[in-house]
Amino acid sequence: MLYSEKVMDHFMNPRNVGEIENADGVGEVGNAKCGDIMKIYLKIENDTVVDVKFKTFGCASAIASSSMATELIKGKPLNEVLSLTNKAVVEALDGLPAVKVHCSVLAEEAVKAALLDYFTKNGIENDMVEQCRTHCASCGHDHDCEGSCSSCG
Repeated sequence: MLYSEKVMDHFMNPRNVGEIENADGVGEVGNAKCGDIMKIYLKIENDTVVDVKFKTFGCASAIASSSMATELIKGKPLNEVLSLTNKAVVEALDGLPAVKVHCSVLAEEAVKAALLDYFTKNGIENDMVEQCRTHCASCGHDHDCEGSCSSCG
């Protein structure tokens, strides 16, 4: 399996590792069958992600995908964060092997789950929340590792 230099860099030197105490939103997704579990912590001020940390148990692609996802959303307004896709994560990493694309999907889902947690905790209802809820419900955060879910592609 051949990994891009960016995947290797984010695996060997992951950015934003750790947890945020009293995080505004926390999302945890994963599948024990695959062994990949991701947890994303968000600190949000004025509808902007001012800090983000992650803890991931998984392979090189899972760690690299988590690291890149945090880099892509840090400092961004929530409406941009909500539009994060696994495709954007894969492109930012200069590609992932086909059998590892589900790792980028988990990263997207963890971010969306953390956003949904934030919206729910704060009683926020708007189009972004509905988008998030719909995504989370359609996927259910449960991947079979063979074909993953319908939103995996």
